[in-house]
Amino acid sequence: MQFDHIIEINDPFNPLIEPMARDQLWRGLVLRAETPGAFVPWLDSCKLFDRTPESVSRELHYGDLTIVDRVTFVPQQEILYQVPQQKDIPASSLRVSIEEPQADRFIVRFAYDDGREEAEGAVDAMYNQFRQSAYLESDIDTIRVIRQLAQGGQLDAPVASGNQ
Repeated sequence: MQFDHIIEINDPFNPLIEPMARDQLWRGLVLRAETPGAFVPWLDSCKLFDRTPESVSRELHYGDLTIVDRVTFVPQQEILYQVPQQKDIPASSLRVSIEEPQADRFIVRFAYDDGREEAEGAVDAMYNQFRQSAYLESDIDTIRVIRQLAQGGQLDAPVASGNQ
C-alpha cells in the first residue's frame, strides 16, 4: 500500500498558525527521527547506532516487538525511514519531505510505502483505511509537537548531530 498526504506548516491566510522557519521545521523533523519517544508515546525505548551526519540506524522497542530501521537525512529537504524485512514485518519506508510551493510557505509531505500490494478484498481495504487514518493522526501529532517546541524556542539552536 502506498499512501501520502501533506500538512501545511505556514498558512498566510490563517492568523492562528504561527509561522515556522525552515530551520525550525527541519530541526523538529530530525528530532522526531533521533528522539522518537518524544513523538510516539507507546514507544518503550530507542537505541541509536551507526550514526553518521547523513544517517542513523535505530532499534525501536514496542513491548515485545523490536524493529530495526535506517534513517537517512537530506539536510533541509527530506528524511527517509527504511525498515528492512524482519521476521513477520515486510520491508517498508516513509519519506518525509519539506516542500515550499511559495516563498516561506512550507508543507510537509509524508509518503508511506508498506511494501504490500494494494487491498484485494473488503477486509484488506478496511485495514488499509484504518492504517492510513492512524498514519495521518500520528503525523498531525508530530507537527503539533514540532509547533510546540518551536514556539517554546527549543528548535532555535542547531541539532546536536549536525543534520542541519
